[in-house]
Amino acid sequence: MCLLPGVVLRRWLGCDLIGVRPGCSSPWGRPMTATPSDSTAGPLGLRRATADDLPAIKAVIGAAYARYLTRMDKPPAPMLRDYGPSVEAGTTWVTGSPITAVLTLDSRSDHLYVENIAVDPSAQGRGLGRALMEFAEQEAARRGLSRMALITHEAMTENQAIYARLGYVEIERRSEDGYRRIYMEKPLTG
Repeated sequence: MCLLPGVVLRRWLGCDLIGVRPGCSSPWGRPMTATPSDSTAGPLGLRRATADDLPAIKAVIGAAYARYLTRMDKPPAPMLRDYGPSVEAGTTWVTGSPITAVLTLDSRSDHLYVENIAVDPSAQGRGLGRALMEFAEQEAARRGLSRMALITHEAMTENQAIYARLGYVEIERRSEDGYRRIYMEKPLTG
């Protein structure tokens, strides 16, 4: 289990991160270590992004969303966003060396909004996205929030299926800024 900000995560890839069993490693073969119980660290070396990470953040997001360019009328919104303000605000996390995944969260009055989650294609299919979503849920619990929310696009059918498997349900569809968006939520239980 991973020790996160005051909360314990489920068992991940058979490794017990509370006492980190000797020889336990990530899917990339790197040793995993227990994380301190502060909001800047998490599973797989997850840390808050810095300004020096901005080029890598843009590269990971570009690679992760590239598959949707032919399915959409315009580039996915995360590809166009300036992540400088969210990095400065401390709401964007990264993992890997080099960076292989990005997570941006926004705390709202009654929920935690997953603004963006992107995993480089070279690191997909190994449970990293799921671990990042679990981290987001633990952050919501740590902040006393009872639900998660996110938006995806109608063309991102793979993501819709992943979110449904993680317990998210569609609450609304609407067009905004030229995007056909799907709003999804997940209640969190104590």
